[in-house]
Amino acid sequence: METYKKLLNSLFYNYIIGSFLAVFGVGGAFMYTSLKISSDDMKILGFIMILSFICMVCAEGAFFYKDLNPLRKVLKDGKRDVNSLVEAYHRSKSFPLFSVRRILIPHLLGMSVPAIICSIYYISSGKLELPSVYIVYATVAAMIVAILHAFIEFFLTIRTMKGITIYIKSLMPKNLVIEEKVFISIHRKFLLTVVSISVLPLVIILLSTRVKLIDNGNLSELPYWNWAIVILFISLVYSVLSARFLSRDIITPIYQLKNLMKKVGTSQFTQPNSAVYTDEFAELFKGFHKMNDSIIQRERVNKELLDSFMMVLSATLDARDPYTAGHSTRVAGYSKLIGENLKLSKEDMELLYKTAILHDIGKIGVPDNVLLKEGKLTEEEFAYIKAHPVIGENILKQVQPQEEMARILEGVRSHHERYDGKGYPDGLKGEGIPYFGRILAVADAFDAMTSDRPYRKGMPFSKALSILHEGKETQWDGKMVEAFIGKMTEEKVEKEIS
Repeated sequence: METYKKLLNSLFYNYIIGSFLAVFGVGGAFMYTSLKISSDDMKILGFIMILSFICMVCAEGAFFYKDLNPLRKVLKDGKRDVNSLVEAYHRSKSFPLFSVRRILIPHLLGMSVPAIICSIYYISSGKLELPSVYIVYATVAAMIVAILHAFIEFFLTIRTMKGITIYIKSLMPKNLVIEEKVFISIHRKFLLTVVSISVLPLVIILLSTRVKLIDNGNLSELPYWNWAIVILFISLVYSVLSARFLSRDIITPIYQLKNLMKKVGTSQFTQPNSAVYTDEFAELFKGFHKMNDSIIQRERVNKELLDSFMMVLSATLDARDPYTAGHSTRVAGYSKLIGENLKLSKEDMELLYKTAILHDIGKIGVPDNVLLKEGKLTEEEFAYIKAHPVIGENILKQVQPQEEMARILEGVRSHHERYDGKGYPDGLKGEGIPYFGRILAVADAFDAMTSDRPYRKGMPFSKALSILHEGKETQWDGKMVEAFIGKMTEEKVEKEIS
């Protein structure tokens, strides 16, 4: 409630300041320095202004009450539901534009329409001794005053609403994501500002000068307005060009920073060129450069830590069973050969390697008497072995950052699935098996066949490759088998891997 009262007071002061500067500073200069008004005419004009002012207050008050409604619900009535908070949040940011609309529609029309009607009546009845053309001039002047008033109040309201916006945001749930909106572009803001402060006062001066000429007996309209239009045109052109150059000078680096931040969000780190700027943007880009370097450094450290953690897990598994030591590393090497033949991207190759390094990590949860048994396993013991892909997936789900580990879970869980659907743990079939799972199945089987065990000697590479070839489209994906055999038959590959 207290916040709402402070808001109303601030908006009222803004309105008074804007009115004073626009009406008395500009409009007053037009009326009192240009017009020669008798005391009787002054009384009539005073009556017209009071009547018009009452009409304006009624019309503008109705708009103001409606515009303020979303903020009133939250700040005065205490509504805290998400919809009310979001609506109030957006209204607090758009309220300066509502202020402009309020001044240019109910404020301007509420004042001008009654004033024009009354003035026409009094002039036509002979009670007000002013030239009829003054009504046109006064209408134009009123429009200009309203625009300047709207311009001043727009920026005063922006300052007022910043604190309200922050306060409303603090009332929202912490996990609520709000879509930010651009209510007025920088280019349009510059254009309207420059034109308002350069062209509109000039129009007031030209109108005042014209009224003085009429009072002095110079009633010729055409030559004066030809000259005035030329002056206005030149002023308008320079104003528009100035606004365009100034806004472009600001918008260009802003858009550059925006694009750079988008790239940072996708881990594409590009160093901005700050040497082209000679203003505060040079410092801003320098700060962005430092931030970029810090993020790159942190990404590098995180990657090294994650890679080290993966190698530690793999080494931990190797330490439990010295006869299978190096198995995960070899499977990773074979998987990379398949990936190279399939022309996987660099990112996918790194992901495949990490998946292969950790594919058997679930065996940590298998009892020693089962994992290290040299003879044939019983059904119950084999059930422990069949559970290791799921155990591995559950272990890796606990590792942070989760979004990084989530990308390798499918391959770890599915590396013992068979292409004909007879594998485990899920009995997936064909291309329903994850892509990395199909690659790992080939690499894992090949290393198992060619590695020495206490109870048997590893078979030659050629025989293992022949078994893989025979098992295409039944146990393994034929595409993966062909990719592996194609690489393994290249010169010196066997020596490099072993």
